[in-house]
Amino acid sequence: MKRTKEIIVFLLILSFACSCNAQNKQAIAEHKNNPYYSRTDTNTLNISDAEWEKILPKDVYEIARNKGTEYAFSGKYWKADTKGTYYCAVCGNPLFRSDAKFASTCGWPSFFESLRPNSVIYAADNSHGMERTEVMCSRCKSHLGHIFDDGPPPTNKRFCMNSAVLEFEPDDKK
Repeated sequence: MKRTKEIIVFLLILSFACSCNAQNKQAIAEHKNNPYYSRTDTNTLNISDAEWEKILPKDVYEIARNKGTEYAFSGKYWKADTKGTYYCAVCGNPLFRSDAKFASTCGWPSFFESLRPNSVIYAADNSHGMERTEVMCSRCKSHLGHIFDDGPPPTNKRFCMNSAVLEFEPDDKK
C-alpha cells in the first residue's frame, strides 16, 4: 500500500514537471525566431536594438525598444479578467499575476504589483513634458509602460502596461 502511494506521488510530480516543460516548449515554439526567449531563464540579456529589430514583430519592437505606446482601450489585455500569468513578450520573463490586475479606467492593463520584486526595473522618464517612472522588464530591459501612485491597496501603485509587450498564459492551460 505504501509503495502504491509513493508511485502515485511520483507520477503526479512527474506529470507536473512535464506539464511545465511542455508549456515552456510551446512558448519557445511560438518564438522560434527569438533564440533569447525563455520562461525559465532569468539571466539578464544584453542584446542590441538592431538584433531585437530582426527578431521582434514591428508592433512589439516599437513599444519595447523605442518606448512607444499603444492607443488606450485598444490592447488585448486591458479588459481581460482570466486567471493566469503575464510574461514579457520579448524575452519570456514572468512579470505579473492576474490576481494583481485591477479594472482601471486608464485604458491599459493595470496591476498593483509585479510577480516578484525583481521582475521589473524602473527608470526616470521625463519625455513628453511629464515626470513619470518607466517600467522595464528586468531580463531584457524592454519598455513595458509606466508606474503611478494612484492604484488600489495594498500598494497604491498602478503599473500601466502595454498589451503588445505582454503575453498571457491562463491557469487552466496548466
